[in-house]
Amino acid sequence: MKNKFLAIASLTLFLSITSCTIEVREDNDIPKSDNVFTGNTISGTITKNTTIKKGNYTLEGIVKVADGITLTIEPGAVFTAKSSVGTSLVVLKGGKIDAQGTATEPIIFTSDNKKPGDWGGITIYGNAPIKAANGASTALSEDGNNQTYGGNDANDNSGVMKYVRVEYGGRKIGDGTSETNTMTFYAVGAGTILENLVAYKGTDDGYEFFGGTVSASNLVSYGNYDDAFDWQDSWSGQNNSNWFAYQTSIGNFGMEIESSSNADNTAPKISGITLIREAGTNPEVAGSAEISAIQFKKQGSGIFTNVFIDGYKNLGGKNAFAVLIQDAGTETAQVLTNKVKVSPIFVQNSDNFGNWGYAFTSTQPKTYTNDNTVKKISLTSGAWATVNGVDLLTALK
Repeated sequence: MKNKFLAIASLTLFLSITSCTIEVREDNDIPKSDNVFTGNTISGTITKNTTIKKGNYTLEGIVKVADGITLTIEPGAVFTAKSSVGTSLVVLKGGKIDAQGTATEPIIFTSDNKKPGDWGGITIYGNAPIKAANGASTALSEDGNNQTYGGNDANDNSGVMKYVRVEYGGRKIGDGTSETNTMTFYAVGAGTILENLVAYKGTDDGYEFFGGTVSASNLVSYGNYDDAFDWQDSWSGQNNSNWFAYQTSIGNFGMEIESSSNADNTAPKISGITLIREAGTNPEVAGSAEISAIQFKKQGSGIFTNVFIDGYKNLGGKNAFAVLIQDAGTETAQVLTNKVKVSPIFVQNSDNFGNWGYAFTSTQPKTYTNDNTVKKISLTSGAWATVNGVDLLTALK
């Protein structure tokens, strides 16, 4: 009997050592053994499975989720990034984020100064395939973290993000060559779930995909300075739906699409795209031609259905188009092989109606006809898409 008791006790001790989940509770009762947490301030690398409950927290510096670790965030958690120390949240390859907010209790990431570009936003690295420049299966990240990305698991799972809003993230980094976006996905796999996300007023892209196979639904890109949606390295998500961009004040392309010059790629598919450019919105650089709704270049491809475009007008002596093809190689290998499709489409309040744009002399220029059955996408308003009392979805009504 005594030996049996000792065996059970030993087993209990073993399990307590090998499986540890930290709960960050509202009463600040944080285990002293984890030096990532100081009160409600989070910094450094998270190396234990961690659950963060509803409450207010500060992110300080580059906070990383290590390989093999899951960061769980409960509805109603609010994170404020410290802007003076280059803050960002980075989920490394093999790590996971389980952030499942709700429409009424979203998970919010914001900044202390509430200004565009205050912090680096959220970056996730997965283990899905990519095709970088020259067909390379791996590449070095451009976010200043010097991470090698690209793998071989198309169904790789980096976790779940639902009803998450990221504000004022995405920033240019001081070395002049690096940048982050409001949300960035490096080689993220199709096992990852991305739903009902808001990218709000960052100084780079709202969302950028570097290869990978992940899909996303119900995305909102609001007031981001560069492109609302951007991808390269042959991103190939097949089950995307309901993407909405509202460009206001400063903004470049609604969508910037490339495949890092790899003609052999799998075209991603998106059903339901609404791109709206508010009157008076200017590109980042005065006089830039980056004012069209959807641009394809460097063998970029995409099969887009039910596309609604509003407000893309000529500016600064440059022409704006619903669809712009930048190079002859993309036309030959992607457009003319039906790997670029934008139909059915409805365009209003925009210039150069009915014609695709070309930055070269096209051999077979395309035209389009408005389809009156195409409507703006439908998203339900709520706390998840409301900032400072402003409903970000008003333009969809």
